Parts: sequence; structure tokens; C-alpha cells
Amino acid sequence: MDYRSLPQIVGLFDQAVSLYMLLDEIPLGLAILGRDRRIHFINRTLETLTGYTQSEARGISCEFILRCNICLENCPLRHSKPIAGPVGMDGDIVNRDRQKIPIFITFSPLKDQQGRLAGYLETLQDTRVIRSLRSKSEHTFGFGRIIGRSPEMERICQILPVIAQSDASVLITGETGTGKDFVAEAIHQASPRAKDPFIKVNCGALPETLLESELFGHQKGAFAGAVENKPGRFRLAHNGTLYLAEIGDLPLGLQGKLLTFLDEGVVYPLGGTRGVPVNARVIVATHRDLEQMVRKGRFREDLLFRLNVVRIGLPPLRERGDDVRLLLDYFLRSCAAKSGKPVKGFSARALKTLLAYPFPGNVRELKNIVEYALAVCQEDLIHTKHLPADLLDLRGAQDAEVREASSRMEGTPSVISGDAVSTLDWSAVERRMILEAMVKAGGRRSKAAALLGWGRSTLWRKLKEYGIDG
Repeated sequence: MDYRSLPQIVGLFDQAVSLYMLLDEIPLGLAILGRDRRIHFINRTLETLTGYTQSEARGISCEFILRCNICLENCPLRHSKPIAGPVGMDGDIVNRDRQKIPIFITFSPLKDQQGRLAGYLETLQDTRVIRSLRSKSEHTFGFGRIIGRSPEMERICQILPVIAQSDASVLITGETGTGKDFVAEAIHQASPRAKDPFIKVNCGALPETLLESELFGHQKGAFAGAVENKPGRFRLAHNGTLYLAEIGDLPLGLQGKLLTFLDEGVVYPLGGTRGVPVNARVIVATHRDLEQMVRKGRFREDLLFRLNVVRIGLPPLRERGDDVRLLLDYFLRSCAAKSGKPVKGFSARALKTLLAYPFPGNVRELKNIVEYALAVCQEDLIHTKHLPADLLDLRGAQDAEVREASSRMEGTPSVISGDAVSTLDWSAVERRMILEAMVKAGGRRSKAAALLGWGRSTLWRKLKEYGIDG
């Protein structure tokens, strides 16, 4: 380009400088448009981004050069009312080589000396590096749908690919909502069996008679209502993976049949006389203490030995440190993107409340809380008023109990550290929380479980545990 014949900047330096030469040195993509949004000039950086030269772009409507998703969906220059000042947006452009490039674009009005609109200035920043760094920061460690920064989650994510390559039985332990299902599915997806079925059965969701038929299948006429043969989940998982959630709820009678399969690789359908060979890897999970159940005679010791070939213990969310904030931001972004709501984050007070909450339902509860808050929020930030009432009531109850405990302690400071909350009788607090949820739900378990951020089977177990007649 011959800069000598183009507009000059006078008075800024000792000598006149070409305007376009100066714009070419700016490391942002720049486009100068007329009022009709046709291009008058693009600098070298934008030439590199788009693949089009200044001569090719001049006189062309900007949407045909940038090919940006904002041009089609939400271009601020198309609005009937002209923009009053700079407007910035995240977007993507498609360059001449059909590469999709993430950018941050700013639209600014250009006015003449009388304040009348003369045209527009567009600036484009290539955000590929920024997004890559942000992704690495936010997902420091990950495997499948499991993310986290804590040392324990790093260790787990590092060993899962190795575990996935074997056919050994896997026992996953951890509190309700810690992500046991995700770990099981991630192991399957990374294994040589990934192209074959991943079959899940919740052992605590069905009574023993139905569970036996569900797992091992039945022959026609095996019991009243058995009008045809049923293969069962073991056979459906042939060449794939069978995942038994809540293995601690498996009745003793069926524990023996599971042990037989693990030893022989054969399934015996209910009412059948012949075994059926099945090639399926078994992954089991539980929130219960199986060793204690063995001592009480509620779980077979030989089955525990057979299942406990590889053991993965998932930490509760309250022990994962900064992962709470990471997961709050992750679920907010993903849920906001699905719902189309422009919620940017949490207020300082809401974030403080969430970070102080113990999350008895762990990651599942955290996700449910974010989804609820996003559903009721009509602002750009989630505030405490958008959080579930049960969470705020529980937090208030904890604070009250801490203050009461403090007043009974002689010679101690009036301020108690956050560790004091963990010394409270959590069972009593959780029982009260369940009762309040059941009252609010009018006795309907499914609604109460949703209010608590739990699954229905979790609530059912808690009702039995606390002796509550639901």
C-alpha cells in the first residue's frame, strides 16, 4: 500500500505520519466502516485474521469479510437506534480458509466535528491463546466429565486411564453425590470396551425379587407375570461394562449370585436350569462402609475381597478445597449457556455463603443449587436471595448453634473459627433439614428430594436411617 497518498496525522509528531501506517502497527484487528457498514480500511492484523487483503475488503459489507456469528445474530450496528458508545462482545469469525477463530470484538461509533455519525470502528482481538490458558487453568486435571484441582482429584484422574485398560473389578467408594457414576462411566469410555454397552443398575432402587430378575434375567413362567424370557442386565452388558451403583444395598441372596458370576463368568437366570456365559466387566460403587457391614454380617466377606481388586475413594466436596469455587463457576457457565441467560457470576455475599456451606449432597447438590439459582435469577449476578431457602435456613441454624456453643464455653473468645461448624451434630441438622423439606413438599418424596438437591434413592435411605416415616 502506498501510504503517501493516504490520510496523514499532523501535529502529533515532528512530521506528518500516515494514519493507515499507524493503524497497521496496532496488534489488534481494525476495520473502519462507513455508515452503511461497508469497509473503508482494514489493517494488517485483520488481513492476517480474515485472510482478505485491504484491496479485496474495501467497499464490501463487513459481514462478508468477518463472517462473524454476531453479524447474523446480534449485530449492534443493525439496530434502528445507533450505538452511543463502544459495545464489546465475544464471538467467532470464519476466515478465508474456513477456520473458526474465537475473538472479542468491539463496535465504536465515529463522529464528525459536529457530532454526527460518520461511520464505525471495529476492533477484533484473537482470543485463542486466552481461551486456551483459561481452559488449562480451570480444568487443570480432568478425565471424562470429572474436573478438579485438588491433589486428591489429580491423583484419581492420573490413575483412571491405567485402570481403564484392565478388566479387573473396580470398587468406587464415596459419599452420595461425589461423582461415582461419572468415574464408572469414564473408566468404561477409556477402556477397550468403550464401543460396547455401559449398563447401570441401582441396587437400592428395587426390591429383591425384582432386582434378581433385572440383573440376571428370568425364564418364561419363572413367576407370576413372567410371560416371556428376559435377558437381564448382565447379558445386556455382554462385551461391555456392568455398573452396580449402591452395591451395599444388594441383598445377601443376590450377593452369592454376583460372586458366582465374578468367579465363573456365568449368569443363571431366575427359573432357568442352564447358565449363560457373559463377558462383562463389573464396576461397583457404594457410599456405605462395606468392612463394617461385613462385621455385622450384612455383606459377604468373600464378595468384598472379589470386588476390592481396584479401589477408588472419592473425597467429599468439603475436603476438595478450591474445587468448590471451580465447580460453581463451571456449572454456572454451562447451565447459563444452555438456558441462554446472561448471568455472569455470583455476588460476593452469595459466593461467601456457598463457599461456607458443607454440601452434604456434594457435587450433585452443588449443581442442583446452581441450576435452581439460575432458574430464579433475573439479574446479571446470583445473589443470596436466589439461593434455595433450605440452604440459607441450614446456614442460619449452623451459625446459631455455633453461637450457642460459644456462649457455653468459658474463657474462650467470642469468635469461633469455621472449623467449629464441623464439630456440630450434623446428623441432627440433616434430620431437621429432611423434615422441613418433607413438610414443604407435602410428604411427596420426589419433590422433597429435589428441594434437598438429592436423588430419590438417597432420600429414601436417609428416611430409613433417621427413622422418619416418609
